[in-house]
Amino acid sequence: MQTIKGPAIFLAQFAGDAAPFDTLDGIAGWAANHGYEGVQIPSWDGRLFDLRTASESRSYCDDVKATLDRHGLALTELSTHLQGQLVAVHPAYDLAFDGFAAPAVRGDAKARQAWAVEQMMMAAKASAHLGLTAHATFSGALAWPYLYPWPQRPAGLVEAAFDELAARWTPILNAFDEAGVDVCYEIHPGEDLHDGITFEMFRERTGNHPRCNILYDPSHFVLQQLDYLAFIDIYHPHIRMFHAKDAEFNPTGRQGVYGGFQSWVNRAGRFRSLGDGQVDFGAIFSKLSQYGFEGWAVLEWECCIKDSEQGAAEGADFIAAHIINVASRSFDDFAASGADMAMNRKMLGIG
Repeated sequence: MQTIKGPAIFLAQFAGDAAPFDTLDGIAGWAANHGYEGVQIPSWDGRLFDLRTASESRSYCDDVKATLDRHGLALTELSTHLQGQLVAVHPAYDLAFDGFAAPAVRGDAKARQAWAVEQMMMAAKASAHLGLTAHATFSGALAWPYLYPWPQRPAGLVEAAFDELAARWTPILNAFDEAGVDVCYEIHPGEDLHDGITFEMFRERTGNHPRCNILYDPSHFVLQQLDYLAFIDIYHPHIRMFHAKDAEFNPTGRQGVYGGFQSWVNRAGRFRSLGDGQVDFGAIFSKLSQYGFEGWAVLEWECCIKDSEQGAAEGADFIAAHIINVASRSFDDFAASGADMAMNRKMLGIG
């Protein structure tokens, strides 16, 4: 077994144009003051990080780590959620996702995809320069608009989508393999990889690529009513990252999983700050510890009610209280009889 590392915090939802959230040094000090021991950096946010420079310069990466070290922080992982999303975009979402890309490639789907792939390749090199072993991203989606089979999907449509998705990601996975870094897809509605079955479909098409792994976030499973504890039992060999995020699902006679096009605060399923939702984090930390999860517990704050500052302030203590210092010896060692194989055979009546 392994003691989970943490608490850590994903900085994406906290970065901003005002101090201390507009520089890495400033936001690192803020995180440390709240009791966090690690940070996960969104690689697209130029206020905090320069991905291209990190991919080209080890000295820049050393400076990044030195900045964090001054505040007693570790860098847990880089994230390319926005760039990974653009590796595969269905035309229905062209305009909605265009803002994720660099201005020079907006309005040009082919150029945007090429830019996204380049970003992923840079992230592999940057992660290696930073001494990281895991990376957070989204898979993107080609089949998502056809999630509900009405009108009935033509035969082969989903298979073609996953074949193409795997073809686009395999060279990226190979680049991360060369860098010695796992690609951890956040299993997330809106992505083609949104549950266990779709992860299996994708991974099989990559030839069961060893770098194809999972970022586990139970909040997304609450919202789609998937058993998030059984998921750990099934997929723990592939869970290499963990976002601690809470959620609740309260269906009514008027709406359920699909939410009725309501705002987040009015949906049956909604994200909450840690401890305010329905996720059984005690059971999650127990299972991850049982299976020897070696990564960090990283707060991803999203809540439709609570202020982000309060959520961050409470999150570090919440995670720290749930981290289990795993046992170094069996609880019943005191009663060990010192038996050997000869004694075992006698006890069984066969010696």
